[in-house]
Amino acid sequence: MPFPFKAETLLAAQDIRIAFFDVDGVLTDGGVYFTEEGETLKRFNTLDGYGLKLLRMAGITPAVITGRDSKPLRVRLAALGIEHVRFGTEDKLPAAEAMLAALGFTWSQAAAIGDDWPDLPVLGRVALPVAPANAHIEVLEVALYVTKARGGEGAAREFCDLMLTANGHYRRLLDAARGPAA
Repeated sequence: MPFPFKAETLLAAQDIRIAFFDVDGVLTDGGVYFTEEGETLKRFNTLDGYGLKLLRMAGITPAVITGRDSKPLRVRLAALGIEHVRFGTEDKLPAAEAMLAALGFTWSQAAAIGDDWPDLPVLGRVALPVAPANAHIEVLEVALYVTKARGGEGAAREFCDLMLTANGHYRRLLDAARGPAA
């Protein structure tokens, strides 16, 4: 087991079929960089990206709901194979409800990781609300689990590892990554 997750947290993560991710402050460090031309630049963590790929391999649907939209973000999510995305929406609850309905999932099968107030409505509904270590205090208060890592520095991967562990996929995927024993 990669982390000493509490039994209560593992139980909440057992039936998860969809995981909602915020971007700024979760998949990135929350910093927004602008070029002289006004283009947005973001820094993504490769550990987090691989975690999202592992979720897909385990049959858990990663979904992204973000208040921003940018070409670098679209390129990154496409490279990760993330199909369920809502860009440029501050009101995240209707976006999450629409994704759940489209995929045939319920709130009891959903997890979410977010770091600030716009994430609170979704975090308040899911079975497994998670926050990165550097989330706003109000988000930390509603989180069932707070990652050891900060947003953009492995928090999303830790969230993924929690769900993979609780659903019995972590060891299988790790063994497959290691390849055949010599």
